[in-house]
Amino acid sequence: MLRRVLLAAAASQRIRHLTTTAPLARDVVKRFVAGNTAADALAVTERLLAEGLSVTIDYLGEDTVEVDQAATVASEYVTLLELLAAAGLTVGGRAEVSVKPTAVGLGLPEHGNKTAAENIARICRAAKAAGTTVTVDMEDHTRIEATLRLVDELRQDFPDVGCVIQSYLRRSPGDCQALAVTGSRVRLCKGAYQAPDGVALAARSEVDRNFARCMRILLDGPGYPMLATHDPRLVAIAKSRAATIGREPTSFEYQMLYGIRTDEQAALAAEGAQVRVYVPYGNDWYGYFMRRLAERPANLTFFLRAIASRH
Repeated sequence: MLRRVLLAAAASQRIRHLTTTAPLARDVVKRFVAGNTAADALAVTERLLAEGLSVTIDYLGEDTVEVDQAATVASEYVTLLELLAAAGLTVGGRAEVSVKPTAVGLGLPEHGNKTAAENIARICRAAKAAGTTVTVDMEDHTRIEATLRLVDELRQDFPDVGCVIQSYLRRSPGDCQALAVTGSRVRLCKGAYQAPDGVALAARSEVDRNFARCMRILLDGPGYPMLATHDPRLVAIAKSRAATIGREPTSFEYQMLYGIRTDEQAALAAEGAQVRVYVPYGNDWYGYFMRRLAERPANLTFFLRAIASRH
């Protein structure tokens, strides 16, 4: 119930205005968001890489409604990648970027697919020049087919483009099976969007079981799984399965969000695991932040305590 309330709040313009204009909220958001600018993202990336972690950077924003705005988002990514390369942060793919298709035009009423494809291809060219990769994020369930088609199209020219599958959706094991092929980079996460009961799994325990099932499919395949979870039980299952089938630590990675379970991130990296931190930046942080609260009750507790501590 709490998850549904928070996801509904993420779509509320009134609550968005109240939250984004509250100075205290902005102070707390700093735990989860690197800052407003590419320079802020670079500073965080340099620190995390020095700690032995890898990074994927997301310029916050979604549901772009204008062609020019979509192009501006793409330009931001190109500039970001140039800055990362100039700072030597992209060597070996240590720092890459994540892109939401609707941020670069997928949801436009006219030629949305074409616009998104062109903009992400532009970002992929910049990533290739920088010596790194791009992961195409998955958004709500209504965008799945379009996003998977987009990824398939992009991989014809950029085979290292990553994609995302969400375990809260009933269809995800089948998608994982189709994507578990040589060279395929797939991020598996639980997902934090609303969907009808026939499309989504309702109970958290079901979502976790589906995550474990999808994870086994990806680990058993020849691709490169990117396991995005903070759940220690699922991390333990991943470790056990990788050891059982003899997967090398360099053949898959764990992904965790910036500001969440930082001790576990460090511990996994110290064990020799590949750990990548999802680092968002930008002014349009509200939707991202509310989904983080919906994903883990502990995040909401932290948020409320932080607000209370400032009174």
